[in-house]
Amino acid sequence: MNSLVQYFKDSKLELKKVVWPTRKQTLNHTVLVIGFSVALALFLGLVDFGLSELVKIVVTK
Repeated sequence: MNSLVQYFKDSKLELKKVVWPTRKQTLNHTVLVIGFSVALALFLGLVDFGLSELVKIVVTK
């Protein structure tokens, strides 16, 4: 039981050492991740569409 209490005390001390990002940094990173995700989804969608059209052309000939 004592080791469990010590674990939580140590965890609390370590969390005080963490340098948390500011609200602005968090917002910027969130927008960046969402933008990258949308761009990647569009790219993969275009690749998928292109390949499916290519397969249709090959199969119909």
